[in-house]
Amino acid sequence: MRILHTSDWHLGKRLDDFSRLDEQREVLDEIVEIANEQDVDAVLIAGDLFDTYNPPTEAVDLFYRCLKRLTNNGTRPVIAIAGNHDSPDRIESPDPLARECGIVFIGYPNTVIPLFELESGFKVLQSAEGFVELQLPRCNEPLRILHTAYANEFRMKTYLGTENNEQQLRDMLATRWENQVAGYCDSLGCNILVSHLFFIKEGADLPEEPEDEKPILHVGGAQAIFTGNVPEGVHYVALGHLHRKQIVDSAPCPIVYSGSPLSYSFAEANQGKYVMIADMEVGRNVAVKEIALAKGKRLLRYRADGVEKAIEWLRDNPDALVELTLVSDTYITAQERKQLIEVHPNIISIIPDIKSKELIASDRSTADLSKNTEELFRDYFMKEKGQEPSDSLMSLFKEMLAEEEA
Repeated sequence: MRILHTSDWHLGKRLDDFSRLDEQREVLDEIVEIANEQDVDAVLIAGDLFDTYNPPTEAVDLFYRCLKRLTNNGTRPVIAIAGNHDSPDRIESPDPLARECGIVFIGYPNTVIPLFELESGFKVLQSAEGFVELQLPRCNEPLRILHTAYANEFRMKTYLGTENNEQQLRDMLATRWENQVAGYCDSLGCNILVSHLFFIKEGADLPEEPEDEKPILHVGGAQAIFTGNVPEGVHYVALGHLHRKQIVDSAPCPIVYSGSPLSYSFAEANQGKYVMIADMEVGRNVAVKEIALAKGKRLLRYRADGVEKAIEWLRDNPDALVELTLVSDTYITAQERKQLIEVHPNIISIIPDIKSKELIASDRSTADLSKNTEELFRDYFMKEKGQEPSDSLMSLFKEMLAEEEA
């Protein structure tokens, strides 16, 4: 059987004030095309389906429409688990209807999926807390999935019985997975662990989490599950949370983060984005390949020595989202900022780098209390933002002052 593994869609996410919804729509269309071209038998989405517990309506609509297309009229099952950005209740709420379309939602570590069967041949053969065995329409062997959706400290204690101890957490998960393999996963099927946790190889350097990512599981300071906690008998581990595609370990099987389909922060600038394809056959090692995603805007950081150099580079990169550092002898004026934005409307932020030591020294001096409130506000804004406040902002500030005086 052939499995497509993806994660960290973060639908509804913005880059500062810049909407990414159109890019998300394009890249999800691309993932649907890849699923069709690769003729995959099932799709796994390993958490962070949305960016917030209460995503915007447009993001929810995009999500369900995409999943319906991925199922190919119920003949290609889609299994999606909750990540740390997702509301588990929201993820599971449409499950009764979703099952009729060949979609299985898993919000909690102890979720038990009801037994059901579709005319397409998709069938849930057996289910238990954190485990489900599936019959896929075109496959003779069953697909067994050990699923551990993201769990915060409260859920870990409530549903899994662990206490506030790092080693206990790892031991508990290892024992849980070992028992599931022993009880349900013989050598006559394909066995996958899908999770939204922070995995590392013991002794290895910690991989970087996305810079604007919510902190993952913290139980007694634990941030990582070891790859050695994965039991023998699991053939592939499909992970979500880290936004860079990476194979964390190859033992006891490929343990893989697919990464996010788009770059969501400038820490991911120039980072390739992928979906993973796992070809599985009973009695053989899993063959894993990556397929690059081409949709979405590039995120670029550029450091320019002066406005003219910046404008020249911006014109050469019209389709990127840009973080621009502008080296200058003085602060950026409102006119210069306006000029840069007119050349390239997709500048996300402009960071001034002032070369003048005298200007920096004066910037660090104490406030001149002989100035009036409006002048002090202008000085503060210049210090913090590197530019003069706009006329509209000053008007708003004056209104606030007037209300205070009233």
